[in-house]
Amino acid sequence: MPDIRCLRTYRLPSRPSLIWLEIETSDGLVGLGETFRGAASVETCLHEELAPWLLGRDARHIEGISRHLLTPYVGYHGSGTEVRAASAVDIALWDLAGQRQGVPVYQALGGGARPSVPVYNTCAGYAFNTGGQRRDIGAGDRPEGPYDDQIAFMRDAGALAESLLAEGYKAMKIWPFDVYAPASAGHLISLPDLEKGLQPFRRIREAVGNRIEVMCELHSLFGGHSALRICQALEEVGVFWVEDPLNKMDDVAGLADLRRRTRVPICGSETLGGLRPFRDLLAGDALDVVMLDLAWCGGFTEGRKIAALAQAWNRPLAPHDCTGPVTLMAGLHMALHAPTAIYQEVVRATLATWYRDIVTDLPVIADGMAQPPAAAGLGTRLKDGLRLQPGLTVRESR
Repeated sequence: MPDIRCLRTYRLPSRPSLIWLEIETSDGLVGLGETFRGAASVETCLHEELAPWLLGRDARHIEGISRHLLTPYVGYHGSGTEVRAASAVDIALWDLAGQRQGVPVYQALGGGARPSVPVYNTCAGYAFNTGGQRRDIGAGDRPEGPYDDQIAFMRDAGALAESLLAEGYKAMKIWPFDVYAPASAGHLISLPDLEKGLQPFRRIREAVGNRIEVMCELHSLFGGHSALRICQALEEVGVFWVEDPLNKMDDVAGLADLRRRTRVPICGSETLGGLRPFRDLLAGDALDVVMLDLAWCGGFTEGRKIAALAQAWNRPLAPHDCTGPVTLMAGLHMALHAPTAIYQEVVRATLATWYRDIVTDLPVIADGMAQPPAAAGLGTRLKDGLRLQPGLTVRESR
């Protein structure tokens, strides 16, 4: 029996929002997981709450482990500490399952629905959110490198679109309205601010026409009135979706009302944990596109069920990643497997820089398409060099 022998976690001071998990089993395999936000709390939950129950369990019984870790007593239905800890465990267990079978995770899940997956570039720059705080661009900010796309979309979105097209990307995501939310807690957006927020979208269309899809991210910063005003204004530029428009993305009635009153497709939500909120949103006719984050929703076990819901409601699926490299690899496996998946999110700045310092392998992207990993399991491992980085916090439970 391949029972769980060790849980080992890693945290870096330079990436305080991220935590990586390795699960060792008695058959000599090591599974890799990851989650994002509240890393220190997740570490405590993993070692003090989950490890005493997990150690000695059969690592093959993923469904049963998932059901236990996501019970109402500890999991709830939002993406809090317990759900994120359970997500990291589940991703690692599926990595182990793939390794044990000698196949990539998407094949262990039942095989691929497509040979490769379109990607879109989230224009986030090099360290969006990974330092523990949001990054908002001010007039004095300077680019940190050639892929500081968050500065680029605020200053010259047309040139940014041209740059992405030249690299084979056919879709991009930006969030120029975020800076106008704090003044009113997202409940008021003036006509001048609305016009300024629209300018990047117009510049993209002026520069490249319809050769690139553009998504608008609202980061759950807005109330119903301001979100509606933004969505209706975006109708003229043909956005592919508006993501997380309301400050409560489990608000079925509010999202359904917004969706009825605008022509732009509504996408949600990486912030939701577990199956039930997605069921309620789809049953309430509140979403056009289903987005999930495997490191936040419960891992592959819960994610494949959310994907099945998307299929049942005939809605496209788009795995999230603006967080870490293991989540990206996991999302790619889900996007390869899920019948209605249409995109995998990537951030070209992180793909080109610090993701490479963390893991051995990353998705291969050719002409805007992510290719399937060939190695067994997730197809990536933590780099040996990670263990030598200064300030690394390592904790084990055996």
